[in-house]
Parts: sequence; structure tokens; C-alpha cells
Amino acid sequence: MATGRTHRPATRSRGIPEATVARLPLYLRALTALSERSVPTVSSEELAAAAGVNSAKLRKDFSYLGSYGTRGVGYDVEYLVYQISRELGLTQDWPVVIVGIGNLGAALANYGGFASRGFRVAALIDADPAMAGKPVAGIPVQHSDDLEKIIQDNGVSIGVIATPAGAAQPVCDRLVAAGVTSILNFAPTVLSVPDGVDVRKVDLSIELQILAFHEQRKAGEEAAGAEGSRGESSRAEGAGSVAAAASPDKGPDGDVPAVMPA
Repeated sequence: MATGRTHRPATRSRGIPEATVARLPLYLRALTALSERSVPTVSSEELAAAAGVNSAKLRKDFSYLGSYGTRGVGYDVEYLVYQISRELGLTQDWPVVIVGIGNLGAALANYGGFASRGFRVAALIDADPAMAGKPVAGIPVQHSDDLEKIIQDNGVSIGVIATPAGAAQPVCDRLVAAGVTSILNFAPTVLSVPDGVDVRKVDLSIELQILAFHEQRKAGEEAAGAEGSRGESSRAEGAGSVAAAASPDKGPDGDVPAVMPA
């Protein structure tokens, strides 16, 4: 069985933009859902809507894969699933280690979607001696003293860091020194890595802060809209009062002012 250390995706060498690479998992998720419903083909508009992008961008992204679809028919769902999976390197086995088996690390270990997406949790590692040997998701936790040996024995090139912030950089350094070249970082800190090592950061607090920004902006817009409506109403009432005060009395015909005889 192929491992992550012997085969790497060819996206960079083929010149696929990073923005396109970032969207490929979105397309794959949408396509997998279609495949599970036995949908044979899908139009670019339907797939773009399911992935949350516009159809022109989708067609451009797929052109990098050499997939253009068939006019009037669309894209073959199963073939696109295979094509994108191959491009992302998911048609092979990627052994992964998770370092830091607290609440978050344990939740990641119990995530059932790894195996179906080409990843295998090869080892769980923690610095707490009391955790050693305890099974999490059916995998016994191993002590961090054995990290390097674990990496080498399992041919691991992808590491997941779920430690507290203070421990993340030392763990990262050890992973890189042991041969790990891709890291998914859940620790709330920025990692420093050498060239050739890829880091993806997942910071839930930052995502929540971004959502809070949007909520605050929406609340501000609603308040401004309500204030504007009240202002328009007040101005209309004021204009009516001024017009009434400035208008002379009308005569019996309505438009001609009544003239008192001299």
C-alpha cells in the first residue's frame, strides 16, 4: 500500500493555483454527496451552487485538471470524484499522527471521516505519562518521548498538532526534524517552519471573531436603517408643517385666494 512518504500530489508541478487547490475539497464534498445519491452527471451551475462558488470560477478550476465537461450533458460525477481525489492525493493511504490528546485531540481521533477520505490515524501521541496506553477511538495513546520513532516506523509525513499553545512550536520542531513535511495546526499560535514544510492553521476563536464582526456590522446597518427611517418621517412631518404655514388661505374655488372687498 502506498504511503504519504513515497507519493506526493503533483498539483504544484502542474501549475495549479493555490486558490484552485483550496476549492478542490469543496467540489469533492459536493460531488461525493451527488455520488451517494447515484446522480450520474451534474451541470457546472448545479455543482457551483452546491460548492458555494460561481460557475465561471468552477469551469476555470476544472480546466486546470483537463476536465471540460460535455455541452448539454455536464460533468460525469464519478469521473470527477476520481479525478479530484487523485489530484489531492486521496487515492492513496496517508498515515497521520495526532499530537496532543486532550478534548480536541480526542475528538479528532474519533472523527469518522478520515478513512473515507484517504487518511489513516497511525498514532496518537501525548506528553502526559498517565495517558500512555489508554485507548482513544480504539488506538492506544503513545508517549511523546517516542515521537521520532513513531514517525519513522509509520512513514508519516502529515502531523496534526492539538496541543496547548506553549507546546506547539517544540512539537512542530520535533515533527519536522523527524521528517514530517505537512502540519495541520489547531493550537492557537503561529508556527515557524522551514521552507518545504506546509502548515495549515485552524483557529476556531479567529473564525468566531470574524463571525462576530459580521454580526456587529449587520446590527449597525439595521440600526442605521431604522434611524434613517425615523429621520425621513420627521423631515416629512416638518416639511408638511412649513408648507401649511407658508400657504395663504384658499378661496371658495380652491386655487384662488379669497380677496376681501376694500
